[in-house]
Amino acid sequence: MARTITVAAVQPALALADVDNNLVRLENLIRDAHRQHGPDVIIVPEAASSPNVHHPAMRTVPRPELGAPYQLLTGLARELNVIVGGGYLSERDGDAYGHYVLAEPDGTVNAHDKDIPTMWEQNFYTGGSDDGVVESPSLGTVGLVCGWEWARYRTAARLRGRVDAVLGGMCWPTTPNNWFGPLGWWGRREHRLQTELARRLPGQFARLVGAPVVHASHVGPVTMHMPGLPGIPYRTSMLGETQITERDGTILARLTEKDGEGHVAATIELADPQPLDPIADRFWIPDMTASVRATFDLANLHGKANYEARKLIGQHISH
Repeated sequence: MARTITVAAVQPALALADVDNNLVRLENLIRDAHRQHGPDVIIVPEAASSPNVHHPAMRTVPRPELGAPYQLLTGLARELNVIVGGGYLSERDGDAYGHYVLAEPDGTVNAHDKDIPTMWEQNFYTGGSDDGVVESPSLGTVGLVCGWEWARYRTAARLRGRVDAVLGGMCWPTTPNNWFGPLGWWGRREHRLQTELARRLPGQFARLVGAPVVHASHVGPVTMHMPGLPGIPYRTSMLGETQITERDGTILARLTEKDGEGHVAATIELADPQPLDPIADRFWIPDMTASVRATFDLANLHGKANYEARKLIGQHISH
């Protein structure tokens, strides 16, 4: 039987590897979203303990799977009597994962590990193997999606027709904004293109899966290291595009990069899924730019090898 719920999505501006302060900031945003919107569900992005960027400090970010980020999300769910979803880098059995939990007021916790760390993220954690389909006692069958899982047809295919809603988040840093001349022109052009891809993606995913989407995203400036050139700063920003969409892709609420940090809410209908668009026989849902496709392949290979090499000598996670 179809029913409606109120959902909120949080768009935070977080600092690189500053886990403790980021969790305080996140708690304040969740509490504010609860006060303002009175929602049934509050969703924050993946990697909400620190933006996923290329920097050696990222090795200090993973926390025990049931550590401080988990305790924050589950504790707020119980205290506020609201479902809370959010992601963080977790440590389990000697590996780090891009972990996402959906915590309920009754203590039920469902979780998903991101399947492919994106580009330089391969340096700092490994991929999971679950399909992201979970059973929520309050919501029914739900899909949990992290980062560029949103951008791949294979993710949509494994959720398509199976879930009543898709919940999760994004951490999408764009091109360097501290370059000049031809490289500066290229960076500004690439930024515009990627912003448009990010704007369209939640609605595209909703239509492929046939269910409403709650997509929370990082926003704000961050400085990382150039992959392969650690002495060169890579000053960039998170694209934002926090959105709540209907199953047909209609945007019900939205925060852009220019809106900055905040939260939005909307009412969605939970009902039998109704996919509207076909699954294409290709990897990416958006028409990713040539630079993104090349960087994805090269950085994945380099990062995965680096992670495995560091794991052999116990340096893939810094405590």
